Amino acid sequence: MTTIEPALDLARILDLRPTQITVGMHEVAERRRRWHEKDTKKRKTYLGTHAVPVIRGWKDRLYVVDHHHLALALHEEGVKEILIGVVADLARLDEDSFWFTMENRGWMHLFDDKGRRRSPSQLPSSVDKLIDDPWRSLAGELRRVGGFAKDTTPFSEFLWADFLRRRVKRKRIEKNFSAALEEALRLAKGADADYLPGWCGASPGAAEPGYPPKR
Repeated sequence: MTTIEPALDLARILDLRPTQITVGMHEVAERRRRWHEKDTKKRKTYLGTHAVPVIRGWKDRLYVVDHHHLALALHEEGVKEILIGVVADLARLDEDSFWFTMENRGWMHLFDDKGRRRSPSQLPSSVDKLIDDPWRSLAGELRRVGGFAKDTTPFSEFLWADFLRRRVKRKRIEKNFSAALEEALRLAKGADADYLPGWCGASPGAAEPGYPPKR
């Protein structure tokens, strides 16, 4: 789990550099919806209690290592600045050493919306240039409805997204997200997914989950 130092600072959201190529735009939209539900006082409190963890890196740039969805959602809502906490200062490293360290510490995810590995030079230069990965959206919603448990494994939801990418068609997600989520819930409880972080497969003979979850 990323630990933020006590010292916090303000930074312009568009000055923050992503350490991944994609996000789930469905999740970004959900965060925007929840932002709209807050009044002015609650918004100020929210911004004061949600800091984005960053690495100070090559060329003294600030690299986001978590909360990409939050940063993008706030940017799209017109928020200019956000609290940051520096979890490591790697500014003294040369370019190759910096990227080597970032990857080996699990601080970046170099895969695009088709699951293809890319180079650090292909990372977006700012959060507004992140692209949509429908399977990451599906994985995020899958965790939210209890398909798997929250886990401290770096980029755990991307691991689930890759699992779903091989089993759920993109058109199904884009045309009928609820039906795709039903399918994902069934897949998540199966033995094929037992290697994934947060797996909580059903006991033998247990009823299959439905969506939305019964209350």
